[in-house]
Amino acid sequence: MRGQTAYTPVDYLVIGHLTQDITPLGLVPGGTVSYAALTAAAMGLRVGLLTAFPEETLPPQLSGVQAAIHPVSQATTFENLTTPFGRTQIIHHMTDVLQPEMVPPVWRQTPIVHLGPIAHEVTEHILDAFPKASIGLTPQGLMRQWDQDGRVTYGHWPQAAGLFSKANAVVISVEDAAHNEETIARCREQTNLLVVTEGDHGAHIYSGAQMLHFAPPKREEVDATGAGDIFAAVFFCHFFTTGNIASAARLATLVAANSITRAGLNGPPQPAEVRKYLTEINEEN
Repeated sequence: MRGQTAYTPVDYLVIGHLTQDITPLGLVPGGTVSYAALTAAAMGLRVGLLTAFPEETLPPQLSGVQAAIHPVSQATTFENLTTPFGRTQIIHHMTDVLQPEMVPPVWRQTPIVHLGPIAHEVTEHILDAFPKASIGLTPQGLMRQWDQDGRVTYGHWPQAAGLFSKANAVVISVEDAAHNEETIARCREQTNLLVVTEGDHGAHIYSGAQMLHFAPPKREEVDATGAGDIFAAVFFCHFFTTGNIASAARLATLVAANSITRAGLNGPPQPAEVRKYLTEINEEN
C-alpha cells in the first residue's frame, strides 16, 4: 500500500474509489469518498480513506486525511456528457476491487465504516475486516451498469444484496434507483434503515414501519455535485454517534442544502458550519 507510512486509529473510515472526472476544465478529483472524507473531518472525527489511485499523494483538498492507497496505473474515470436527451455518463476506466487485506490493521477497530463504491469496487468480503463496526452504505456504484462503450445505466448489481443486509444504514438517491418505486421498495426490504434523498425535495427515512420526511431550506444552487455524499456522511457520523435518527437527518439535510452553494470539493462544510447547525437543532429541541 502507498500513502501514510504509519497509520493511527481513526473514528470514521470511508472505502471506495477516488475518481478522476473528465471535464471541460481538465481532470477533476471526485467520487463519494472525497466528499465524505472531508465532511466527516468537519464533523470533528479522525478520518481514514481506503482507495485505489495512481498518484503518490491525494488531491490537496484531502491532505488532512489519512489515506491507504492501493497503487494503480489509472484511476477510475468518468465523464458526464450533455445531450439533447439529457445527461449521459460514460465510464472510461474502472480500476481494482478493494480487498480486506488492503485495510491497515490499526483501522480494523474503526467504529464507523462508510462503504462508498462508485463502480462495483466494494464487495461484502470487505466487511470481514470490520466485525464490530457500524456500517454505512451509499450503494450508488452497486446500482449502475455500463455497456462496452462505457455508457452508464441503472442496473442493480446482484452482489449488492449482501451489503444491503449487513449495513446498519443505507443512503440512496432517487436517481440511484432510476426513480423506480419498486426498486426503492426492494431496497427497503433488504435493510433495516433506508434513507432516500430527493434533491430539493428533501429526504425520506424508512425505519421499520416508521417513515419520516425532512425538507431542506431553499438555497441558490451553484453545484449539486457531492451533495448526496455529504448528506450521507453527516447522517452516518451523527446517527452512529448519538442513535438519534431525526437529529441526524435534520443535520444532514441542513449541511447538504448549504453544500450546493459551493462548487466541487469546496462543497463539504467547515467545522464552524456544522457547529452552527448543531446549535440550531439543539435549540429547536
